[in-house]
Amino acid sequence: MMKYLQKLGKSLMLPVACLPAAGILMGIGYWIDPTGWGANSAIAAFLIKAGGAIIDNMAILFAIGVGIGMADDHEGTAALAAIVSWLMIQTILSPGVVAMLKGIDVSEVNPAFGKIGNQFIGIVSGIIGSSCYNRFKNTKLPDALAFFSGKRSVAIVTALVSLVACLVLFFIWPVVYSGLVAFGKGILGMGAIGAGIYGFFNRLLIPVGLHHALNSVFWFDVAGVNDLGNFWSGNGVLGQTGQYMTGFFPVMMFGLPAAALAMYHTAKPGKKKNAYGLLLAAAVCSFFTGVTEPLEFAFMFLAPGLYLIHAILTGISLTICALLPVRAGFNFSAGFVDWFLSFKAPMAVNPLLIIPLGLVYAAVYYFVFRLAILAFNFKTPGREDDDVDESTVTLANNDYTAVASIILEGLGGKGNITSIDNCITRLRLEIKDYTLVDEKKIKSAGVAGVIRPGKTSVQVIVGTQVQFVADEFKKLCQ
Repeated sequence: MMKYLQKLGKSLMLPVACLPAAGILMGIGYWIDPTGWGANSAIAAFLIKAGGAIIDNMAILFAIGVGIGMADDHEGTAALAAIVSWLMIQTILSPGVVAMLKGIDVSEVNPAFGKIGNQFIGIVSGIIGSSCYNRFKNTKLPDALAFFSGKRSVAIVTALVSLVACLVLFFIWPVVYSGLVAFGKGILGMGAIGAGIYGFFNRLLIPVGLHHALNSVFWFDVAGVNDLGNFWSGNGVLGQTGQYMTGFFPVMMFGLPAAALAMYHTAKPGKKKNAYGLLLAAAVCSFFTGVTEPLEFAFMFLAPGLYLIHAILTGISLTICALLPVRAGFNFSAGFVDWFLSFKAPMAVNPLLIIPLGLVYAAVYYFVFRLAILAFNFKTPGREDDDVDESTVTLANNDYTAVASIILEGLGGKGNITSIDNCITRLRLEIKDYTLVDEKKIKSAGVAGVIRPGKTSVQVIVGTQVQFVADEFKKLCQ
């Protein structure tokens, strides 16, 4: 299971890399026009819409990224299948279609179906698309249907599987969503402890996109709290209103950037440079705009235990801030821009206290993350199993066809191969019978080494020319 989650996490790295720049563009736009959000400035509108084009469609990017990343050979057909799944789920479970299926007015449709376009559904669509690709990419049909054989059959099968997924979600999604709303209402009377519980589940539910259910209870007017609206309108209770927002500022402005620094410092020496770009951009995005997904999705699947720690620390922050005489609020998210703009809000109380609180929380996040990563060997960016610095490895023989042929022979022939993949320097293979593997034969191809992490797994260290070897290997196995 952990191996599967880590593969899923790696699949998200490509779309996640798009997000920090988008968040920063939006943050600059909001800074230029903090009240009109583009209505008063063409430049601000340009930047906000440019960034929003990516942030607002994050779920689609995740569907594509997971579709390609989880496919055996990272084939684009899997991404196409993922989009097919996404489009079907979004259409069939849209409020209008649900109303039609139930024979009711669209206003009576469960609010859950208005939140179906989330990251979780994007990831599910990617998994459906890649799974159908892996299973049916070599399907052979009768001559009359030969046109739909192989990869052309994948989208068709994906559509059928997506129909089943829609049927399941039709009944399950509103139950889960409504249950979380009821849970949120149940902790309203618990004061600071309730705020902490909310903060914990707010982060914990982000991977499945269900944090919106809790947000609707605490930030908006579903249960009469309307923490966000009352904070800016002045209709709340001074010293109380804002307690469900304030605690996010120390986390997003200070805690997560410090966590990014801890992840950078614990990355493997040969991979620090690669991790630096992603972590720095995501940290700046989190501090400046409060958009945390670029950083959170960078480790939530690679190291779910570490993400749990993050959720706990967020809950503690909300509890502490709810107890202290400090209140700050946001319109967009708990970043520097919204914090600065909240100074003059009617319900603001000592917003400058966020700075010392944040500095303390930065230290807490840094040391907790660093200790946890090293103690539990969490696979954060730059620490994945295949992220060993083998960039200097050189293949002894540049006849890629011959190299691939010898490796295949040493693995017991193509009949013994069940899966072919490669990372930056390694050929990663799954086999049927480990007794057929002849490591001496494989090494005679001029490769740097052979690793056998499991009975059915073999990794051949080729070096930076691995893609050429992998391409020839796949041809031999067809």
